[in-house]
Amino acid sequence: MNLQKLYHQLYEDAIIKISSDHYDLDPWIHSDHDDRFGLSLVIRPSEAVKKNIEEFLRELSQIEPRQYSYPNSDIHITIISVISCYSGLQKSSIKISEYVQIIDKCLPNLHNVAIRCEGVTASPSCIMIQGFPINKSINAFRDELRKSFVNSELEQSMDERYLIQTAHATVFRFVEPLQQKEKFLEIVEKYKDHDFGTFEVDSVELVYNDWYHRKASRKTLHKFELK
Repeated sequence: MNLQKLYHQLYEDAIIKISSDHYDLDPWIHSDHDDRFGLSLVIRPSEAVKKNIEEFLRELSQIEPRQYSYPNSDIHITIISVISCYSGLQKSSIKISEYVQIIDKCLPNLHNVAIRCEGVTASPSCIMIQGFPINKSINAFRDELRKSFVNSELEQSMDERYLIQTAHATVFRFVEPLQQKEKFLEIVEKYKDHDFGTFEVDSVELVYNDWYHRKASRKTLHKFELK
């Protein structure tokens, strides 16, 4: 898979839709009735990388202050959605130790991982930071996780919505119609190839999370330290 080509195609398709006002607004971000929760395995970028991302988001928010920018605490890269978010999933129903055991067995596939965060891509509903792993171990880890969970009796919905192939971080979502669309797109274009920095992955987290991975709603169930 050519990750750069995939990101580029996502970007081109999304910019056409945003430019023609065919983007998707998220009706749930500020809702008090959103009870969608899931189980995810995530990576946290370094503080230095997140600080660079914040500069980008600050520029976007100056133009479009009513849209949703991810706070520093919520920026993440999803390795895999073990259970995709759905209405009513309770943390008490998750057999945490059994999930940890399976992930632990797959963890040796994840080694010497660093991620280069360079440029932005988009979808009709959001703006994302492009992530490029320096080796293939994240995908090897994902493949092993899929096999192991499918062969278990634990609840899972591995990539039911889509097969995760990227290492992106969603950082901005559309809540209402853009007020200064042209200026907004100019900023996105300016950061299209921007270097946000590279970080080494020293741990991964198993989290119980809402759709947006908000700090107030999520719970870290286990942290796996990488050797």
